[in-house]
Amino acid sequence: MQTLLRSAFLILAVLVLSSSSQPQGNLQLAHLSGTLTDSSGSGIGDVQIQAKLEGSPNSQSRNSQTWSAKSSSNGEYFLDLPPGRYRVQFTRSSFALRELIVNLAAGESHTLSLRLDLEPLSSNVVVTANTQPTELAQTPAPVDIVGRNEIDQRQAVLLPDLLATQTGISLARTGPIGGLTTIFIDGGNSSFTKVLIDGTPVNFPGGDFDFSNFTLDNVDKVEIVHGAESALYGTDAMSGVVQIVSHRGTTRVPEINLFTEGGSFSSARGGAQVSGLLGRFDYSAAGSYFHTDGQGVNDAGLNRGFAGNVGYSFSGTNQIHLTLRSNSSFAGSPGQTLLFPADPSAFYDLQQLSSNLTWNFQTGKHWSHHFSAVESRYYSVSGFPPFGNFPNQSNRAGGLAQSTYSFRNGAVTGGYQYEVENVAAVHAHRNNQGGFLDARWSPVSRLTLSAGGRAEANASFGTRVVPRAGAVLALRYSKGFLGGTRLRAAYGQGIEEPTALESFDTDPCSPGNPSLRPQHSRTINAGLDQYFDSGRVRVSASYFADVFRDLIIPVPGTQSGCPFGSIAFLNTDRARARGVNLETTARLARWLSLNGSYSHDDTRVLQTSNTFGFPGSGDHLLRRPVDSGNVWLNASYRRFNFNVNAYITGARADSDFDSVFSNGQCVIGSGPCLTHNAGYARFDLATNYNFPRGFSFYGRVTNLLDKQYQETIGFPALGRDYRLGLNYRFSGRN
Repeated sequence: MQTLLRSAFLILAVLVLSSSSQPQGNLQLAHLSGTLTDSSGSGIGDVQIQAKLEGSPNSQSRNSQTWSAKSSSNGEYFLDLPPGRYRVQFTRSSFALRELIVNLAAGESHTLSLRLDLEPLSSNVVVTANTQPTELAQTPAPVDIVGRNEIDQRQAVLLPDLLATQTGISLARTGPIGGLTTIFIDGGNSSFTKVLIDGTPVNFPGGDFDFSNFTLDNVDKVEIVHGAESALYGTDAMSGVVQIVSHRGTTRVPEINLFTEGGSFSSARGGAQVSGLLGRFDYSAAGSYFHTDGQGVNDAGLNRGFAGNVGYSFSGTNQIHLTLRSNSSFAGSPGQTLLFPADPSAFYDLQQLSSNLTWNFQTGKHWSHHFSAVESRYYSVSGFPPFGNFPNQSNRAGGLAQSTYSFRNGAVTGGYQYEVENVAAVHAHRNNQGGFLDARWSPVSRLTLSAGGRAEANASFGTRVVPRAGAVLALRYSKGFLGGTRLRAAYGQGIEEPTALESFDTDPCSPGNPSLRPQHSRTINAGLDQYFDSGRVRVSASYFADVFRDLIIPVPGTQSGCPFGSIAFLNTDRARARGVNLETTARLARWLSLNGSYSHDDTRVLQTSNTFGFPGSGDHLLRRPVDSGNVWLNASYRRFNFNVNAYITGARADSDFDSVFSNGQCVIGSGPCLTHNAGYARFDLATNYNFPRGFSFYGRVTNLLDKQYQETIGFPALGRDYRLGLNYRFSGRN
């Protein structure tokens, strides 16, 4: 009887199990499929698609509630899923994350095709070299991108310290703290580099940009474009463009960063950053304060910075953003203390402000539009008691409207830009406007062509037309030891308007010349990018040949009664720059990376009417070393990060600007007669250790070996400078 009951129980159990499993076996799966395309309509391969069942527990069983796939080379994907409500994510390097909620019924076939937009903040996307964000691999002009990761690893505080070690850039700084700081790209003058902050031009009208107080608060990346880009940006873009891109909030739980530090020269610095999302509203704001006593007489300085970025998304294709950035500094100005006694009372007060209101939206499948209103303000006072204070104030304000039609494998953009410039010192007012066209087309998958042009109407010199063109050819696709090979070529012409003093000055001893022509440039770049070991190593080589003509210089004037003689401004000079820029990046291990660069920049004065001093015809251009290089190593192991950077520069032509020259020869007794600045090597070190709960302790040393050198003749560079700090970071999350 017991055996019979046991057998009956077993039979019943089998029937129950089989009946309970029957629905599972017959459960009809849902099918999710679609095609993923970019703005041109081309399919995007290697997109990671992840579908997570809503309400699945965040436990070890979570993986069993997540399904994933990857799109094919033509952008198609396919997923079989049990019925339910899913959060579907589409992710790929260089493209913005897309996330949607999808409800799937049993047996349903659901088609979900999407257009993925490039992520402007990605380190693989360029926003400056084209009218629309473009992947770095499709950009003809040489571009260097410094991302937030490198900024954090090097613990960079000021933008000029970061730029000084980039390929093809040389830096001139008149003083260790707060002195006028300008850069030269590929041999061009400092005023030949256009500087943009989130699209806002910030150069002094017709001149350069002072980087001395520019902090990296709220900066996500910095893009450096080599070559003339006046076809896109008009005046100032003669030899390159530098654009600073602000951080945007991306997490629904806010991300918070607080820091404080102190170190040598009685230096102290503190600041904070907060960013996040509130529904469709994104925000990011940061501020910092810095003070130091400096290393010598009248060498103290302070720096305050604030940056904000707020935006609202009406939809996935309709967003508005407002960015603001303010930097102010006050520093002692002791002068050329390596040549003369320090001035105990001179000072330099600098305030710079930029703002940008941008609206991006799409109308239909092929059309996208961009409108922006911008303004930048510059105010400085150079004080030389008892001689008085010398203020300098200017502003630039304007607007940009452009529309882009995207088609399969290409896009065409047309736009119009209007700008008003004001310079208070000479009561100058100038209205500029320009219209431009730019196109990009890939006739075959391996080749990308681009071309464009701009008609610029300037109140000083009338209308000029400047073109540009470029091509990128992928010679080889491979993921083996000998990886992909890419060729690049770019041609551009640039223009630079005269400064307000050169055009409008009313001083009878240095009168402005309203008939001045714009300065012109012609730049050619050709390069090769070679990848090794499945992309872990990249070697790039670029050749540049730049010609600068109609350069404006002061020449002796004919006005009598001037105690120091009179001058006139004329377009008389010509110069050129030729050279190579070499770069390599290597991922030696998961925790170890090595970057290196070398620049050879052979500049020459081809023709000059300069009778006041050095340089003369055949000489190198000032403050641009012929040879320079940079190597930096970063090791990140568990909670510890270590970064060492070495910057080496050769000798450069320079001048003390206190000596008198006659027929190319310095007049003995007129001054130090210095025309040569020696090379130097500088080593910087940065390290940090991450504790649990978001705290980290960090330290850095600049000029580790306490090298005595000068970036500009007579002005000593800062000696060994160490900082120790504590940081708290709360990583936001969605």
